[in-house]
Amino acid sequence: MRMRYVEGATELINSKPELIINNLDNSPIDFLEVFKNDLPVHIEIGMGKGKFIYALASENPNINYIGIERFDSIIVKALNKVMEKPLKNLMLLRTDAQDLDKIFKRESVDRIYLNFSDPWPKPRHTKRRLTFKTFLKLYQYLLIKKSEIHFKTDNLDLFDFSIEEMNNYSMNITYLTRDLHNSDFVGNLMTEFEEKFSKRGNVIYKLTAVFKEKK
Repeated sequence: MRMRYVEGATELINSKPELIINNLDNSPIDFLEVFKNDLPVHIEIGMGKGKFIYALASENPNINYIGIERFDSIIVKALNKVMEKPLKNLMLLRTDAQDLDKIFKRESVDRIYLNFSDPWPKPRHTKRRLTFKTFLKLYQYLLIKKSEIHFKTDNLDLFDFSIEEMNNYSMNITYLTRDLHNSDFVGNLMTEFEEKFSKRGNVIYKLTAVFKEKK
């Protein structure tokens, strides 16, 4: 997917190390060093403009959050938002999701959010989907045991694909709705894409899942 160039994005990212980690060399990250505490860490992979994770961090000061994006042109929009009112429990990370096992320690993350990930609809791009089995293996490495993955999308094909991948990977789906905004789910925070798609009349799908423990 081609990203639009944003002039000055890289320079701004590099000038704000207290708010964003530009981890181009995949250097290991120590959460204690970053946040100066040992509170639980939740991450959002593919955070877009950062509306969702900023709201979470604002409402939950006893949890540390990391918003992750790959492209300068996207993450700089979230950075601009954070710069207006920085939060002690929110850090942005510019890196590729497939490299997270090189950056984070095993069983160091308490929750993963996947919101409106690119559906990669062409069959040849299946492996790029963030719920493909190789990514599930990565999440299993990162997550503390019994921790949840929260997944939302408006793409039914991606949703059904994700359910199948998780079932095949020996995961338990602990919550599932095919119409989030008319469900019993409490405390939903909308992302930019969610607001946009909902206004178009698109149904929003959501599930939460955990990895089965080995016997």
